[in-house]
Amino acid sequence: MKKLWSAIVIGSVLALAACSTAPPPPPRPQIAQPTFTPPPTEYRWTQGNAAKGFEAMAGAFGRMTLRPAEFLWAPVIPAEGETRLVVDIANQIAFVYRADQLIGVTNVSSGKKGHPTPLGFWSVQFKRPMYRSKKYDNAAMPFMQSIDDHGIAFHAGVTPGFPASHGCIRMPPKFAQRLYGLTKVGDKVIIEG
Repeated sequence: MKKLWSAIVIGSVLALAACSTAPPPPPRPQIAQPTFTPPPTEYRWTQGNAAKGFEAMAGAFGRMTLRPAEFLWAPVIPAEGETRLVVDIANQIAFVYRADQLIGVTNVSSGKKGHPTPLGFWSVQFKRPMYRSKKYDNAAMPFMQSIDDHGIAFHAGVTPGFPASHGCIRMPPKFAQRLYGLTKVGDKVIIEG
């Protein structure tokens, strides 16, 4: 009986020793899929173009922000297609598209308090490589592209990263010069903010 009892105990110990008590392997890690989230902004008026611009900027340039006076251009710009400008005055940034592809993005300076930049759908009415303001002491407006009958335009100027103009949309000079060469009278401009 003692031998039987010993055989049962030894068999039980061997059976338990053969069992795997280690936890199962962890599940394979999943690669995180980043989701785009535009900067939190309270817009007075938007059609969603600014948010789409930030999404396109993240995809095309891997960036979500710009420093004052900073701009980016795509290395390749489609030769054909409509050029369109989307300005986000709430975030002081503009997005340039050609044939629905984001080709440029820049920091801007829109109208300061008391001199608002108008929101809405506009188009380039006329262009001048060098223009002078009729309202504000003959101020220089290089690479000017007018969008209304009241003097609102986008042009080269100081872009400190906050609203500082008399209603126009200022852009860094090198950006404004290149944009001037890409646009034509009639091109669409959307201003949200």
